[in-house]
Amino acid sequence: MFSKKDLSLIKKRGMNKTKIEEQVKHFETGFPKVKLVNPATISDGIMKIEDNEIDTYRDYFLNRPKKLSIIKFVPASGAATRMFQKLYDFLNTYKETEEDYLAYMSDKSPEGMKKFFDDIEDFAFFVDLRAALQKKDLDLETLIEKNNFKEILNTLLNKNGLNYSNKPKGLIRFHKYPDYTRTAFEEHLAEALHYAKNYKGTAQLHLTISEEHKKLFARKLKKSKSAFEEKYDGKLKVSFSYQKSSTDTIAVDMENVPYRDVNQSLLFRPGGHGALIENLNELKADIVFIKNIDNVVPDRLKDATYTYKEALAGVLLKYQKQMFDYIALLDNKKLELSKDQLNEMLDFATNILCIKAPNTLKTDDLDKLKTYLFNKFNRPIRVCGMVKNEGEPGGGPFWVKNSDNSSSLQVIESSQIDQEDKKQSDIFSASTHFNPVDLACGIKNFKGKKFDLTQFIDPETGFISRKSHNGTPLKAMELPGLWNGAMSDWNTIFIEVPSITFNPVKTIFDLLRVEHRN
Repeated sequence: MFSKKDLSLIKKRGMNKTKIEEQVKHFETGFPKVKLVNPATISDGIMKIEDNEIDTYRDYFLNRPKKLSIIKFVPASGAATRMFQKLYDFLNTYKETEEDYLAYMSDKSPEGMKKFFDDIEDFAFFVDLRAALQKKDLDLETLIEKNNFKEILNTLLNKNGLNYSNKPKGLIRFHKYPDYTRTAFEEHLAEALHYAKNYKGTAQLHLTISEEHKKLFARKLKKSKSAFEEKYDGKLKVSFSYQKSSTDTIAVDMENVPYRDVNQSLLFRPGGHGALIENLNELKADIVFIKNIDNVVPDRLKDATYTYKEALAGVLLKYQKQMFDYIALLDNKKLELSKDQLNEMLDFATNILCIKAPNTLKTDDLDKLKTYLFNKFNRPIRVCGMVKNEGEPGGGPFWVKNSDNSSSLQVIESSQIDQEDKKQSDIFSASTHFNPVDLACGIKNFKGKKFDLTQFIDPETGFISRKSHNGTPLKAMELPGLWNGAMSDWNTIFIEVPSITFNPVKTIFDLLRVEHRN
């Protein structure tokens, strides 16, 4: 199947032949669908923290041992192209006729072009856009009066202007303040200086970015760092990494034969955000906060974010300590544990970690029960915020049947289930909550050593999609998602968090929502 040239390329990318052959096999056989048991709901998989409990959990975090290190991990790869898709659609179809003007400018919807141009001064990038037009001896207001909308959008999006569609989303100006504006990246700097500081006042922030964007991020950091440190009374330690070429996946044609370009070279594609488990695996912190680059709000709305981030970490530390205490007992070969002690641990695994043991587990066999409990406790742990489902696309919290016939909590996307199975489809549709990618993670074991996170991935949870290359249809494979199959074998706790903590910017029009205005 592979020539010497192929094998040389595979080796150069940090891969091996066996791995590629496994990927090709998956194209042929597909991935098995997960088996949903039930949606996770309040009191059945999702913990609700009452108002009078918030400060108790926050205290667990705020009064944590000084030796514990913290880092905030932000997936920030890729350009903002999809954010501007509707503007590009307008550019490609608007013919500057009276008929088109009436059609487009009569649309008063929240994502209509009339809304965009009526409110253009409210965007944080407005001043930059006006300046870019002035360099061309053009006046923005005059262009709008003359209905010359395409010139404005070309200047905003393309290389002869601000080039926003090719910039990383993290460096798009999101928010206006009285005397300045902020990018999404800068809002994450502000957040990190609130809940990711160590006892010396240093906040660590790690972003996964495209290598081509490193200079842009470094330039913005150099310009902003000292101002944020002064404003929020702390120090910033910011680092970057890139998605590894070794995590790319091979592309195949519609007959599942490895696709070759015009030079007869194999084609590889990025493996999706699940590839970032490799980047996460290289971090050495005790506590890792994970949040997407576009889920930020101005300072006036950040208090809820800070409160619940601290509460999630408090839940993590409280139950991780309990788990560590149990593991230490289970690991002590000289200690003989009673049936009552083991049943207490089993109860913790069932009711707090939401691991429903398989029917085959013989709880009267204490040695087997000890082994079962040790294996279940001795894993990374994540506490995931969940917001009420208000129709957002994406994954949600579910009880899932595991290969050993136990059930556990997982974040599941629609692509992972058999949509033709009505029962499975109905369970998915009945989900009450949505995954906003708001995690506090513990990635060290009870002895303080870092887990190898690659050992806790379910490799059978990837998925295959249809793509094209130079007009030729092909199949592409995405690795198990970072908070889906890549964390499948982690201990998981779901917590309900308020919807105000989830305000992503998926399209340019989201920046006109009240949550993103000052």
